[in-house]
Amino acid sequence: MAKYPWLERNGRLSYLKLVVFVGLFIPGIITAIELADGTLGARPFIEANHQTGTWAIRFLFLSLCVTPFRRVFHWQRLILVRRMLGVTTFAYIITHVTLYAASEHFDLIKVASEIVLRFYLTIGFVAVLGLAALTATSTDKMMKRMGIKRWQRLHRLVYLIAILGTIHFFIQAKSDVTEPTIMAGFFFWLMGFRIIQKYRKGKDLPIWGILLLGLGSGAATAIGDAIYFKIKVGAPIMTVLATNFSLDAGLRPATLVTLVGIAIALIALARTYVFRPKSLARQAS
Repeated sequence: MAKYPWLERNGRLSYLKLVVFVGLFIPGIITAIELADGTLGARPFIEANHQTGTWAIRFLFLSLCVTPFRRVFHWQRLILVRRMLGVTTFAYIITHVTLYAASEHFDLIKVASEIVLRFYLTIGFVAVLGLAALTATSTDKMMKRMGIKRWQRLHRLVYLIAILGTIHFFIQAKSDVTEPTIMAGFFFWLMGFRIIQKYRKGKDLPIWGILLLGLGSGAATAIGDAIYFKIKVGAPIMTVLATNFSLDAGLRPATLVTLVGIAIALIALARTYVFRPKSLARQAS
């Protein structure tokens, strides 16, 4: 294992790892500066808590993107940053929990009782425990000690953690569930890709399949959004569905998920036929 996170195993500098490493600090630094400057509103610790929690789930989803994007974009070196993203997710989530305790004046008895009594805090805390287990076993040494099969079984918990994190995010968001809905749509894409790849026995998904997955993820997001608003405020399902694909109401979650899905397919197309990596060129020849 490299001595520093921006180095490869052979000790050489990895520009990809360096850029990602620096970028991972930026949201936390911005939040810390705003907290110190008193620009986070009337409840600064709660706002900082929300920001770090939001970034934790964003980084978690980015870590889940590594495996499919390696395959879709034929970019094998992405694997270099997966562990970094996972550890960063845990760092942000611990900061998130610490800031919650700070907002309660570090009254740990009250914090513990709130976690037990409030459902969204309970599932959020379970997700934290899961991330702690994955982070503690993320090293090469732990992988060897556990054995690759046991290690893989344990680390598949990341999918359950992502579900729990999204539910926690959704409930905590209350009135504005735009980003949690988008996250749910991306999760549909990520899991859909993995399921399809499993049944294809490792064969790469064709471009048209990637495109269909993106369109299907957008449709699933629209249906989920419509069901939510039907239950929440009694909004007609067809009206919400139409709104999701209309720019009159701004960029709705289903539209964004669909556009991202199409963009992934277009990048995969360009990567395969225009900006072709050397590995693909060798295979073709």
